[in-house]
Amino acid sequence: MATAAVGPAVTRLGVISDVHANRVALDAVLAAMPPVDGLVCAGDLVGYNPWPDECVETLRDRDVLAIRGNHDRAVVSGDTAGMTAMAVAGVEFARRELSADGLDWLASLPDARTVGDGRVRVVHGHPDDPDRYTYRGEVGPELLGDADVLVLGHTHVQFAVRFEAGLVLNPGSVGQPRDGDPRAAFAVLDLDAMTVEERRVEYDVARVQRAIEGAGLPAELGERLAEGR
Repeated sequence: MATAAVGPAVTRLGVISDVHANRVALDAVLAAMPPVDGLVCAGDLVGYNPWPDECVETLRDRDVLAIRGNHDRAVVSGDTAGMTAMAVAGVEFARRELSADGLDWLASLPDARTVGDGRVRVVHGHPDDPDRYTYRGEVGPELLGDADVLVLGHTHVQFAVRFEAGLVLNPGSVGQPRDGDPRAAFAVLDLDAMTVEERRVEYDVARVQRAIEGAGLPAELGERLAEGR
């Protein structure tokens, strides 16, 4: 597990996940992000939507402390076994569109990392299995391990649960929410107060739908964005 440069002085973290190459949503989230000491991303930077290279470049330029999700891993390896046809289309598109530097950076990401002097652990699906979907009703304090906060992604469903031992949170998906709310999701974590602000921001879904069509990606990818599914 990689330990990032955000040290013990960190107080507020912006938390994002599952950007899925949706530049319009990512721009909206970054514009709405309040002042924070750093940004972390719980994986799946690419896939589904038509701006993989632009999203990777933005996250690199912002020094976002990202980990690798299952779509990122598929783009790097080319292995799409078990993925749906829509997911495969997004992976293949990203493999064509990513620059060599972008692909190398994606390949360099760890599967998990700790930040804030070890207080925050960031994984994609589950601490024991990066591909395991972990929903609100399935989390418990045992998932925290030695950390005060566990950040999950993968489900595209926003939640935060507080235990006596700490917090487990999923900021939801920036680029493809699946909780019935089409607005882009993110969270703000305050490590001093041990609180989480769950936030949403509107973005131009129609613009993304047009870009999906123009890129030749499956039309359902755009349709589901308007419904948050």
